[in-house]
Amino acid sequence: MAELLMPAAEGLYAAIGELVAASEASLQHFDFQGDDPSILLRDFLTELLILFERDQRRLVEVVDAAFVESRLTVKAKTAPVELERSAFHREVKAITYHELSIREGPGGYEATFIVDI
Repeated sequence: MAELLMPAAEGLYAAIGELVAASEASLQHFDFQGDDPSILLRDFLTELLILFERDQRRLVEVVDAAFVESRLTVKAKTAPVELERSAFHREVKAITYHELSIREGPGGYEATFIVDI
């Protein structure tokens, strides 16, 4: 399931636009608790949205991540968004609970989430 994090983040950023990250990245830690992995994924994406809105930063690499019992821990690199080189298509207001899911399939896990624009 940890392999869902980067593609989910890229999906979130694609809904916002074409976000170009600066080359200087810093390490950040994220820690979430809850009983449902899909809710933990939503919480992670919500934190990324807040990080983008508040600090104009985006996730560039998941260094280490684990869904363990009822916890998601992530060590990741984030970088400032180069506002002049980025293209913004729409404002994402939230990641909703509507149709939120993580399903196991033959090739691994698949996540579904919907953003409120």
